[in-house]
Amino acid sequence: MIRYISQKQLPLEGFDTPPGMILDPANRWVKLRDCLPWDELSESYYKTLCPRLGRPAKDARIVIGAVIIKHKLSISDEETVEQIRENSYLQYFIGLKGFQAKAPFASSLLVEIRKRMGQTVFDEFHESIIETVEPRRTKKSVKASDDDNDDDVSNSGEVGSSDTGTAMEAEQSLADEPPRNHGKLILDATVAEQAIRYPTDLGLLNEARELSERIIDELHAKSNRPQKKKPRTYREIARKAYLSLVKLRRPSNRKRRASIRQQLQFLQRNLNHIKAMLTEYPLGTPIPLPNWLLRRYWVLPHLYRQQYEMYKTNTRRCDDRIVSISQPYLRPIIRGKPGKPGKTVEFGAKISVSLTDKGLAHVDKLHWDAQHEGHDLEAQVEAYKKRYGYYPEVVIADTLYGSRDNRSFLERKHIRFSVKPLGRPPMSTPVNTDEI
Repeated sequence: MIRYISQKQLPLEGFDTPPGMILDPANRWVKLRDCLPWDELSESYYKTLCPRLGRPAKDARIVIGAVIIKHKLSISDEETVEQIRENSYLQYFIGLKGFQAKAPFASSLLVEIRKRMGQTVFDEFHESIIETVEPRRTKKSVKASDDDNDDDVSNSGEVGSSDTGTAMEAEQSLADEPPRNHGKLILDATVAEQAIRYPTDLGLLNEARELSERIIDELHAKSNRPQKKKPRTYREIARKAYLSLVKLRRPSNRKRRASIRQQLQFLQRNLNHIKAMLTEYPLGTPIPLPNWLLRRYWVLPHLYRQQYEMYKTNTRRCDDRIVSISQPYLRPIIRGKPGKPGKTVEFGAKISVSLTDKGLAHVDKLHWDAQHEGHDLEAQVEAYKKRYGYYPEVVIADTLYGSRDNRSFLERKHIRFSVKPLGRPPMSTPVNTDEI
């Protein structure tokens, strides 16, 4: 159920503070509160809720403010709640009417909020904030300015000559002329790293084996036939085999492959036991496992197949490689210029970002797979046109964006490209030294 009251009228002086405390109007949280379009953000957030059924939800101002605080300070859910409980400025930022020593919500609420908010809601948040910071120049305003230019040309033609044909030709030439481009667009791509342990084949197999052992324990404890003997997992032997390798400073490739083979055998045995134990639950019957453990069980067979194929073929790569059991959508993405040393591997989402000459950054695309960022140029330029009503005058990007298709597209739109032209560079002479 939705119950929302707009709090635009709450001034800083109306916030109830402890005796002797005066809030500073120049504080960063006070300034940020005045910049955000809270009503528009709340409207986007409430689209995911039912307006009549269910218990009353937390105020959207509190929810959205807490999410902003968490990501701006880069802290955990528990620390976010503690910071809000202890800080008067943060309580004023999320819309409370006065300082309170009690936490406004439990930290587990942030988990439900992230599940409720999808990509669509965050995109609407992004557009609402951008429209507030920088008013959008609509197509109507651009068209009105073009009409004013046409009227000036036609009036000058009537005064200067009695022949209206010249004015009509001038209007026709302006109509055929493409709209003027304005502004500067800077394009780049980066990776938003996720907080995961650096993955190794042996480490992933050991984690998968331990999860499979816990699943066996849970299913046996809640089985309809508890008197039946629990399947053997050889967990102590598997643990000793794993530690015997990871404690080595520089294990040889032969020892590493032998240890991986052992962990694969232990994991395969456990998965077969789990499959046999799940036959007690017919199709449609709920499995007595926690949701988090059940989600990880769905990942384990895929992880086993990938690791087995890599071990069998003696390779270290495969398509859609799983590097985290808790976050199976993560993919390894290589960071660094092609053909140059010092490249590293990152794990996270790859984002294509565009920056305007006014300092506003837009996240145009977010994808989890490693893709070539040069394919996003056309969509980013069109997004610029949709926001402001005209194309940029110049596009600044790395040489990775300088494909022939991108150059042809920018040339058709009369956009200057900052990348060096294709082909062999011209010979340096005393005449063109300054141009090269």
